[in-house]
Amino acid sequence: MSPLNTSSSSANSTTQKPMVFPDYNGLQKCTWKVGDGLDNCPHHVFGRTSKSSSAGSGRVVSSALELVGRTPMIKLERIMKEFDLPCELWAKAEYFNPGGSVKDRIALRMIEAAEEEGRIRPGDTLIEPTSGNTGTGLCLAAAIKGYNMVITMPEKMSGEKVNMMKSLGAKILRTPNEAAWNTPESHIGLAIKLQKEIPRSHILDQYLNPANPMAHYEGTGAEIVDQCEGKVDVMVLGAGTGGTITGVARKLKDELGEKCLVVGVDPIGSILAVPDSLNDPGRLEGYQVEGIGYDFIPTVLDRDPSVIDEWMKVGDPEALSMARKLIRLEGLTVGGSSGTCVAAAVRYIKSQRPEEMAGKRVVALLPDSSRNYMSKFLDDGWMFAHGFITLEEHPSYSTYRKKPWGGVSLKEAGIVLSKVLMLSSALSAADGIKKIQSAAREDPSFSSEVAMLSSGEEMVTITNLYARLSAADEPKALTLEKCK
Repeated sequence: MSPLNTSSSSANSTTQKPMVFPDYNGLQKCTWKVGDGLDNCPHHVFGRTSKSSSAGSGRVVSSALELVGRTPMIKLERIMKEFDLPCELWAKAEYFNPGGSVKDRIALRMIEAAEEEGRIRPGDTLIEPTSGNTGTGLCLAAAIKGYNMVITMPEKMSGEKVNMMKSLGAKILRTPNEAAWNTPESHIGLAIKLQKEIPRSHILDQYLNPANPMAHYEGTGAEIVDQCEGKVDVMVLGAGTGGTITGVARKLKDELGEKCLVVGVDPIGSILAVPDSLNDPGRLEGYQVEGIGYDFIPTVLDRDPSVIDEWMKVGDPEALSMARKLIRLEGLTVGGSSGTCVAAAVRYIKSQRPEEMAGKRVVALLPDSSRNYMSKFLDDGWMFAHGFITLEEHPSYSTYRKKPWGGVSLKEAGIVLSKVLMLSSALSAADGIKKIQSAAREDPSFSSEVAMLSSGEEMVTITNLYARLSAADEPKALTLEKCK
């Protein structure tokens, strides 16, 4: 029986009822006419008004810059149920900013502060070393205000971020992932070099610019206090440049005092957590979550224990799994760093005695959206290639050719796991795609989605290769080594 057949029949039935399709030709027209109003509406009326609809939906603005800030606070009721939490868990949804992340706040603030101080004027070139989200915010503001924009960023950052910034008019330059921050080859080193070469160019520098934490002290932090009516027992935030956690934490401590505990979250591989011994497992090893963590301590990050009470470390598997749960359970289209924060919040709550957490309110900040990661953690193939999921956990990944409607295990489907092609790391991305697809055509037992690099320790996916090629300045020079 076709999986699309909606009719029911007994095991002994030899005939099936024909499908009945909706009448789309307009024969069953709505009877409502202009002037009838809701009183004569033949449909169910909810009676919603602009006052009762979602926060911010009634704003009328002259540009997208006026949409920065005033982001919603969302109760994570399904996550609370999933993990049987004894307290409230709320999320400050920063991905509702127009550029899709919390970094829109600092981008606008840094530009406006520089304008007020007379350091920049429209027509100048702004240069920023960034992991992507600050770049998007700056590109958005620069496009509206009339600045040229140059972004330097590591190779590992998603192609979606690159394409978005290019669409906003920016010039993008990529640097090696392995380059230390204080070397000429890094994204910071390249930005400094360009600033010396390009006339009327400026580095606003989110790592030391006081406008970074101030945007969150006066903006994000104040909004959290207002939205929670002064009741925030635990605030959980990730740390990258440190501006968000510093500004928000200082505001909460000023307004709420010691009754508000601030928890800083740092990815495994980063070195921002205190005490430093927390950073020993996986110290300075690579990690996939973008937008948080660093291999140096940014100037704007205030790690004083009077500001940040304690730190937690979260690895990629825990973070990305939680991000996917937030999407699946809560319908929140968030990025990996949001998963990092919520995973830490859940782990913190579970580490406390239930009776001590009862009645308390925990708030986690969601920095950005999943828009930037369509070719990464949203892709089952990418997750499998990096070891974050197993084929048994996501059978649709390996059974789609035989069972496109899914829902069965590998054992039930009788599927033999696909063989994986081995490719040289030096091969071009374009040739890699051709070889993967050719091998799968010639021998269906080969995977058409992933390939193993010659090192035997890294894998690449077709989806990510296409995304990286579309974002590359020199597609022909892009190798598989840079796409792992």
